Amino acid sequence: QVQFVESGGGLVQPGGSLKLSCAASGRPFSTVAMGWYRQAPGKQREWVATITRGGSRNYADSVKGRFAISRDNAKNILYLQIDSLRPEDTAVYYCNIAPPSRGSWGQGTQVTVSS
Repeated sequence: QVQFVESGGGLVQPGGSLKLSCAASGRPFSTVAMGWYRQAPGKQREWVATITRGGSRNYADSVKGRFAISRDNAKNILYLQIDSLRPEDTAVYYCNIAPPSRGSWGQGTQVTVSS
């Protein structure tokens, strides 16, 4: 079973940036589409972005133009560059395959946007 460990979150001011990382293990990383997801307080987890095996990217409308997903298949790492952060981006961010595997959710990394 594939496992993920997310990192890179933190407390940032509105307009700031972060780069999240997701280390994957347990399955050939390069063979699957990968995604970032997030769960804000009191809300359901939602999809943020996807990158296919071939590198095609898709984003939720709420993050388009501000977030950038990328992958390093040699290192089995997924990234999410997040810029122009807004308070509504506050959430725990998770990575998973796309579509997500129910049994593969990690602990996530907390992103808090506040002045």
